Amino acid sequence: MSRLADTPPAPYFAVIFTSLRTAADEGYEDTATRMLELAASQPGFLGVESTRDPGGLGITSSYWADHEAIIAWKQKL
Repeated sequence: MSRLADTPPAPYFAVIFTSLRTAADEGYEDTATRMLELAASQPGFLGVESTRDPGGLGITSSYWADHEAIIAWKQKL
């Protein structure tokens, strides 16, 4: 996966969330992988970007063609 999402010219929509990882995985990796699989299979998904600092704080942004695509993705979770 590219470091930056390949988004079209605006307008498009972003869903942004933060997470704080601990030393224990507690299923995070599996959940994050599944969430990305679901997102990528949704019509309107444009891409995702994610970063994490050494302390475990992460920020993930997913990009969508329209509001309806976001709602459809949310309903699959």
